[in-house]
Amino acid sequence: MTTTDVYVPFSALERAAFFPDADALVIADLHLGRAVASSVDAPIDDGEDVRQRLADLLERTDAATVVVAGDLLHSFDRVPRGVERDLEALEATVDDRDADLVVTPGNHDTMLEDVFDGETADEYRLSDGETVVCHGHEPPEIDAERYVVGHDHPALSVDGRKLPCVLYGPGVYDGADVLVLPAFTRLAGGATVNGMSARDFQTPLAGDADAFYPAVRDEESEETLWFPPLGECRRLL
Repeated sequence: MTTTDVYVPFSALERAAFFPDADALVIADLHLGRAVASSVDAPIDDGEDVRQRLADLLERTDAATVVVAGDLLHSFDRVPRGVERDLEALEATVDDRDADLVVTPGNHDTMLEDVFDGETADEYRLSDGETVVCHGHEPPEIDAERYVVGHDHPALSVDGRKLPCVLYGPGVYDGADVLVLPAFTRLAGGATVNGMSARDFQTPLAGDADAFYPAVRDEESEETLWFPPLGECRRLL
């Protein structure tokens, strides 16, 4: 395990990232409604679980803005039962902390306009002026120093355990940095990135997969554990 030797302008938290210079908390891939849409019994109530963990992160960071980097919903042609209720409760959780909620729609958010009347943007620039948030399923149109995306649900296999991780790639997309967030829902198993190459990622922003540094959050010690770039991890893990 190692720390990166590059500047990291965010704090990697539990399935999330906090940008202090923008006072913004970014999460991705909540997939509200996935439990209902699943053909098997889900082990958790995804709406309540997401809401409680988001409330904990807001308590910790006191962020002024919460940005969802796509796939707030898990639906294409209908809104699963209970999603509107869960979404209203999620909005109330953000409101209770006097924060603003912004959603950058993902490929699963085709029904978003039917249930969400808050602020949306295909690509959202944080107040630091350097960071743009989008889902990552399509190439961004706005130039930025760094992009924050979801979509791929990255996870790292360590000692036989599959752990959600962030991936941070300095300069990997046309000279811009890219941060790939894990799925915020715990119902997503995640894609094991240890042996993944660029062609294995769904996002077009992962052109140089070997250059991404994975990081895993250890909530017990409240530490973020940084690993060598994926190109080296293949030999070490």
